[in-house]
Amino acid sequence: MTPWTQINSAQIPNNGGELTLHQRGKEFSIRIAGKRGELMNSRVFNSEKALSRVGCAHLKDVANANVLVGGLGMGYTLTAALNVLNESASVTVAELIPEVVTWNQGPLGQCSGYPLKDSRTQVKVGDVTKLLNLQSETYDAILLDVDNGPRGLTHADNNWIYSEMGLKAILQMLRPKGVLAIWSAGPDYLFEVRLKNVGYKVDTRIASARADKGVKHTIFLAKKPE
Repeated sequence: MTPWTQINSAQIPNNGGELTLHQRGKEFSIRIAGKRGELMNSRVFNSEKALSRVGCAHLKDVANANVLVGGLGMGYTLTAALNVLNESASVTVAELIPEVVTWNQGPLGQCSGYPLKDSRTQVKVGDVTKLLNLQSETYDAILLDVDNGPRGLTHADNNWIYSEMGLKAILQMLRPKGVLAIWSAGPDYLFEVRLKNVGYKVDTRIASARADKGVKHTIFLAKKPE
């Protein structure tokens, strides 16, 4: 079997550690050095696509829909969102680590079809939390895949997103009937309760890491009441 080769690395801000990019043939892997190993693999992306499909389902025929994607990763969430939305939509993708954007502009981008080249896409390099506290109804959908779920594993500042304060701020930013969709490695009952207490209508979906097989991931689907 062809061995993995590390082809690049990047520092996670605020002493979050080192992110490394590996390649084996046409397969790519993003990992955190010295921690839990692999974060993402270019062959395992079904639940990331499901995040966008359920989070943007209500926007297929909506003119000028505005969507925020938190976390670029390998681009699968962004591509799936673009595939659901019509040509009048706009999508802002926030990515904390500049090198991840560069990787997606290079060879890694072929995995998801180079969504950064889509004219509907705008990239913001920096912490997504800066885009989640604008105090105005801005987005029709907010898709978050910035960590392992409702706890900041790779970046401690992500904890604000999942707090009551953060969820209230996000609720204010959603337009009427807007949807907050959050990817998680697993279920979290207490987080569901927190979403409901803030005022969301909450549903959860289960999606396999690979199509119809593999590890089961959770998608929290939180809707803003009409």
